[in-house]
Amino acid sequence: MDGSHDGFRDNYFDVDYCDSEPTDVGSSRQTLPVFRNAKRTSNDNGASATQPAEGNPPVDPLLQVTGAGRDEPVNVPTIEASDSTFSDGSDLHEGKYFNTKKDLKRKLSDIAMKGNFEFRTRKSNRSLWVIECIDPNYSWRLRASKIVPESTKFVIRKYVGVHSCSLLNRNANHRHATYVVIGEQVAPQYVGVEKGPGPKGVQTFVHTELGAQISYYKAWRGRKYAHTLIRGSPEQSFHVLPSYFHMLEKLNPGTVTRIEVDGESRFKYLFLAFGVAIRGFRYMRKVVGIDGTFLKGQYRGVLLVATAQDGNGQCYPLAWGIVDSENEDAWSWFLTQLKKIIGDTDELALISDRAPSIKKAISTVFEKAHHGACAWHVAQNIKNKFKCADIMGSYWSTVNAYRCEDFTGYMIEISNRYPRVAEYLENEVGFEKWSRCHYPGLRYNITTTNMVESLNSMLVNARDFPYVALLDVIQEKCPSGGTIDGS
Repeated sequence: MDGSHDGFRDNYFDVDYCDSEPTDVGSSRQTLPVFRNAKRTSNDNGASATQPAEGNPPVDPLLQVTGAGRDEPVNVPTIEASDSTFSDGSDLHEGKYFNTKKDLKRKLSDIAMKGNFEFRTRKSNRSLWVIECIDPNYSWRLRASKIVPESTKFVIRKYVGVHSCSLLNRNANHRHATYVVIGEQVAPQYVGVEKGPGPKGVQTFVHTELGAQISYYKAWRGRKYAHTLIRGSPEQSFHVLPSYFHMLEKLNPGTVTRIEVDGESRFKYLFLAFGVAIRGFRYMRKVVGIDGTFLKGQYRGVLLVATAQDGNGQCYPLAWGIVDSENEDAWSWFLTQLKKIIGDTDELALISDRAPSIKKAISTVFEKAHHGACAWHVAQNIKNKFKCADIMGSYWSTVNAYRCEDFTGYMIEISNRYPRVAEYLENEVGFEKWSRCHYPGLRYNITTTNMVESLNSMLVNARDFPYVALLDVIQEKCPSGGTIDGS
């Protein structure tokens, strides 16, 4: 550009510039067609511009604009459509309002991505924002400022929406495709769903809808930011948890909630049991399955579940807890809260895997209830420890035998083929823990913790949610504490 054009630029914006260099500019460029046989012409101000030769597209001159705070209009140099000019195709215009500067920036970032061009900031403060095309031979530019100093609203004062930069400089992998902009664009796709598109799906969306190319890592960050916009951050979740539990107790009579903190008032455990589930347990089989599944959010943790089963074999979610890990202290705290709502009688059966922490916690908290081992976990231990998967048929017949005579027959068969397995089942596990006929209480036909695993599977897509968002999903999946088909 010659000096005449540079003078126009300074007069047009009437601002002091500071030297700045663009950063994070992608190196890949789109290969776009270039018009041939273009020739140079001069406009009224003497500035040169590129004009297409005969047969090329017609000229679209810029309109005259008025300078802010001036009585006389400022003549904008005529930039004619050619191989080096194109419009950004937006609906922006002088006098258009935005509620905040952030809204304006978001709008310009969207326009830049869809137009495959970049801009840089020439001046920015709380009341002013001046940007221009990143190409040195630019014409595209925008100046916006607050309506009044006390307001947050911004209005476009000056705007030229036609680029004079070369089409070869249009970039599909540019700085304005930030993870924040990407997250705001894809956030609607995560409303009302648990999973939504993954990072590769975000990459496809940005390329298709915004015309930009982004890395897998940026797509992952954009997806994570979208989750935060929809479900809140983990820090926000901890902050609102007491209020959340208060409203649950107020709107669901009889609901029991507990929050345990450490000596520095930091979150440690939580417990939740809906009032309707507590009242309905009196009509359920007195067999409760307990288990835990790890969470995948920023602060990890373990989700503990206690569930019963009705006469139709449907899961009856009873209580939920979140703890730091499956250790004896955490299980003891959770089971203590559970005991307060279901009691402790010799008619109660608790079924779990054979984890030492659970086993010890149950023996400490429940003095009368009977503890049974999950037969499926015992079977997995047999296959892993003794490498004898071919004996599983006899094992399951032993588990489900009603009469002791049948049980003894199956055990003799196992003992003849694998004496070490028979010794393991009798001495290390104990017949009373896994077999139906030797169990001291009533466990009916519930020999495994499948009913708990069903609930864990139901929440598999929500395990990386913040805690409050996870509890929201639990409420949605278990309306009014009702039963869930565990088949």
